[in-house]
Amino acid sequence: MPRLGRRPLTGLLTIVVSVCLLATLIQSVAADCECGYSTDIDGEVHVLTDLIETDFAHLADIATNTDWVRQAFNVTSDADRGSYGEMYATSNMQTVVAPKNDLDSGRAEDGQPAGLRLLVKSGLVGDMVPVSEIDSSRTDIMYGSFRAGIRLTNVTGTCSAFFWYYNDTQEIDMEFLSREYNASNRSYPVNLVLQSRAAAESGFNAQGTPTFVKARLPFDPTADFYEYRIDFLPGRVYFYAGGQLLAKMAGDAVPTHAGHLVLQQWSNGNPLWSGGPPDQDAVSTVSYVKAYFNSSSPQRQKDWTDRCRSPGAPGAVCAIPSVTATNTTASGWFFTDQKNMTNNQTVSGHKSGGEKTLSAATALWTVSVVAFMAFGWEFGVW
Repeated sequence: MPRLGRRPLTGLLTIVVSVCLLATLIQSVAADCECGYSTDIDGEVHVLTDLIETDFAHLADIATNTDWVRQAFNVTSDADRGSYGEMYATSNMQTVVAPKNDLDSGRAEDGQPAGLRLLVKSGLVGDMVPVSEIDSSRTDIMYGSFRAGIRLTNVTGTCSAFFWYYNDTQEIDMEFLSREYNASNRSYPVNLVLQSRAAAESGFNAQGTPTFVKARLPFDPTADFYEYRIDFLPGRVYFYAGGQLLAKMAGDAVPTHAGHLVLQQWSNGNPLWSGGPPDQDAVSTVSYVKAYFNSSSPQRQKDWTDRCRSPGAPGAVCAIPSVTATNTTASGWFFTDQKNMTNNQTVSGHKSGGEKTLSAATALWTVSVVAFMAFGWEFGVW
């Protein structure tokens, strides 16, 4: 039987060092953003628990991305109140990336902008216009901040749209009608809409309701990518373009149900809205979508509660970099490209992902073993 020696000073020092190492390691392995993502909306800081980030400009094949569902369906001319029907097809959209040796140029092999291309074709199929739509696979998107980098088509006769949707009376729209653009006087409108019961009662003509605003963009949306943003809070919705606030809407028309995100380009020949069909193929390109939101799903809410143990700890809540009129660098920044990010988040399709670290339980077990072995060594057990 080994004799137990006593070296009190070094033994005590070893135990103290081990305990300190244990505490430090456990703290260091906690992932960033476990309690969510914060943003300033109208002077108030809001913390949002979930995210979807998709870098379309570096995504080789949209079919592999589980965050999005390409749509395929037909709408008759009667149903869409146009001169023609609409034929949505998965073949009308694709992601086209930059060459491998020039990934940050923003240009694809053909010299056109890289990203998700939403196509409206000029030729009719029967009495329908071939068009495109892609929806988020998650339908639990409640209050949040939704952002998309888009370069809009300059071909007359289409409607490009970025919107949040639950149903036809709970919908938050940014719609861009290319027939309204006038380069000669630099007039580039955007139609901001809350589709509501009032709009439904007027035959879904929201233009006569209080929740319709035709705002002027402070730039040519066909010349480059700009960020378009919707902030959706209880009873309030804010619309932005290029970091500038365009409009605020409030009241009973603000949705109260969870929904999903939609990117779309379409035409049905209606002279009062989309116009068209276009006389040549029209492409609007999406470089990214970033959505930070609170989920309506009880499981997602439980997941957040389970992982957010210390909301006041450094890094527990991460500030969302925002694109502004004077700072556009945030457009190329993604949480899911950073190291030590929290797990259990949607990261499909990114060119890189957050690196995983040891779990706290693993760290606790590892350091406990080290401390136990050190204790035995100091007191002559081993």
